[in-house]
Amino acid sequence: MRKIYTECPVEYTASLIANKWKILILRDLLTGTKRYNELTKSIVGISAKVLTENLRQLESDGIVTRKVYPVVPPKVEYSLTKKGSELKPIFDLMNEYGNKYKKK
Repeated sequence: MRKIYTECPVEYTASLIANKWKILILRDLLTGTKRYNELTKSIVGISAKVLTENLRQLESDGIVTRKVYPVVPPKVEYSLTKKGSELKPIFDLMNEYGNKYKKK
């Protein structure tokens, strides 16, 4: 787990979901376990390199867990840890806010 140096709880939380890609990855994983290819298809505009980097960082932070199955071709699934699942209320509020103020 990488060390985040801050006393502020808001800054700490923001550092965990610090960019739009992480937010979109977490959005998709909040609905359940996903395979790598499912994430690449649902997150429009993300490159394979950026997706991999963000998944690794989320895993390092204890937000996402990665499960590798010993099959050919390799099967890898990503899901939220308990710590990651606890972000759900924040995403629910972001969804509510976005629905209220986005242009229709």
